[in-house]
Amino acid sequence: MTAMPSKPAVNTPCTYIVDDDDGLRDALTFLLHSRGVAVAPFASAEAFLACFNPAMRGCILTDIRMGGMTGMELVDRLIALKSCLPVIVLTGHGDVGMAVRALKNGVLDFIEKPFNTNTLADKIIAAITDDQAAAHKRAERAELVQRLASLSEREREVMHLLVAGKLNKVIADDLNIAMRTVEVHRSRIFMRMGVRNAVELANLFGRMEPQAGNGDP
Repeated sequence: MTAMPSKPAVNTPCTYIVDDDDGLRDALTFLLHSRGVAVAPFASAEAFLACFNPAMRGCILTDIRMGGMTGMELVDRLIALKSCLPVIVLTGHGDVGMAVRALKNGVLDFIEKPFNTNTLADKIIAAITDDQAAAHKRAERAELVQRLASLSEREREVMHLLVAGKLNKVIADDLNIAMRTVEVHRSRIFMRMGVRNAVELANLFGRMEPQAGNGDP
């Protein structure tokens, strides 16, 4: 029987196996370890939620049917907790319709039993890779928002005109300020945003896709 897991390190990409079948949990743990994937097994959704931290990275693999809280109920709870972890559900043949509905609720994928172990491992590794990339982009955006917050209102006005490709003289005319003032703002903007020129500033904003409903950064 799988030992009770210690609380996983949130910064370590990991597969969180949530399944009440001891044998399957052990087999999946062995499979993923053989592919170099860190694993944290849990015998119930309740046990996983007791350790859950929004900063966790990796992937959740859960059975759709379990004693106590089901895999679907776990997914609903994770949505409420604003979890960003991708979820893959294991399902029996009779649960395929339920699994398809789960996809509409944010589940990444479902695997029908019996499954090909290598295919499952490949999907998990791909999910972890995608999660790492998404987490990196969220961190970049958070840093950008923090840097933007350090700018004054006037500096933000100058910055947006710089990103639009306008020259110092044009910016000065548009804002009705001296060109020397524009140059001072420009220097402070570059320093605070961590760029060397207007091209790097524009590229910085180009990498940060606006999130739905949030408007500009």
